Parts: sequence; structure tokens; C-alpha cells
Amino acid sequence: MDTELTIALAKGRILNDTLPLLERAGIKPKDNLSTSRKLIFATNREDVKLVLIRSADVPTYVQYGAADLGVAGKDVLAEHGGEGLYERVDLKIAPCKMMTAGFADRPLPSGRLKVATKYPEITRQFFLQRGRQVELIKLYGSMELAPIVGLADIIVDLVESGNTLKANGLTPLEHIMDISSRLIVNRASLKMKNKPVRDLIDSIEKVVQ
Repeated sequence: MDTELTIALAKGRILNDTLPLLERAGIKPKDNLSTSRKLIFATNREDVKLVLIRSADVPTYVQYGAADLGVAGKDVLAEHGGEGLYERVDLKIAPCKMMTAGFADRPLPSGRLKVATKYPEITRQFFLQRGRQVELIKLYGSMELAPIVGLADIIVDLVESGNTLKANGLTPLEHIMDISSRLIVNRASLKMKNKPVRDLIDSIEKVVQ
């Protein structure tokens, strides 16, 4: 029976926080993930390999069983919907907030609100609960520009320090959710590879606590 485990890791900011955590749980990649051009990495454990992908793709790889486990931000998981996977451990890394932001001194229109975001699903749900009609404008970067050039009334985005907003004359308005990175597990893997998966979850849980 195949007991090799594949862990999907997100490129970028989360990776820098994830690697030390995995190392404390006894898993260390044989290559430098930050500088190597490889996408699949062997580790000091023969039964564990790592795949490095875009953060938005991590839940999809885990959902379809291309990875047994993964590390993804709560923002990505909420947008994805979480089908076919379990959210097992709040790793308490890469913390930030999902917020609406706009001009503090500019009243919002009473009618349909134009909102720019890379998180249309989260944004839709948030305004639906408030009974507010919105027109969603999907962007992939530089959210702050949208209200400045009149593309949108407000934005929905992740806020860490708020410095980027401030530098562009914007201010955080409403808090939507707190974000941190989570350890997620493929449902079938938890059944088929129960012991190795549980052991790995336990060791990561201990490190987090």
C-alpha cells in the first residue's frame, strides 16, 4: 500500500513561515525551495515529498488528491469553498485581515456599489449578508488603483500593516474576516493513508501549540 505523502506548499510569503514549521515537525527539503527552479522536492523523509505551486491552486491539488495535504491561507480556502478536503490545523502563520477599503472622506453611493477584488466569492457573500447590491470587478493585482481611477467605489483585499492603503490615500473600512494559514487534508487520503496522515497532522499540531 502506498504510504508516500505529498504536501502542497504555496509560493511566496506563506512559504517563508511554513518551512521552519515543517522543519520543527521533522520534515526538511533537500533543496532550497526559494532558489531552485524545481517544482517537486524530496525531503529528509523518504515517505514525504513537497510540491511548490501558486497559493490559489493549493486547495485544488488537495481536493483532487494530487497532494495529500497542503498549506493554504484562509482567504484562498474561503474563496475555493473547501470541497473534498478537511481544514485540520490553524497554523497561526501569515496573519492578516480581509477588509473593505476606500476613501475615508468620500461617501459611498446609496445604490449599487462597485467593488474591485480578487476574492469575488467572499465579497459576494459578505455583501449578500448585508442585503447590499454590488457589481463585482475581478482584478488580479494593484487593487488600490481601482478607487483612485474610478474603476470601483471600494476594494476588498488582504490588509497586513495598512501601509500600502495609506500610501495610496485609502483607509480600511469594514472587517470581513481574520486570515491565517491552515493545514488542509484530502478526504480520501485521510481514509486510505490514515496512520501516516494522522501522524503528520499530530506532529504539526504539536509544533503549532
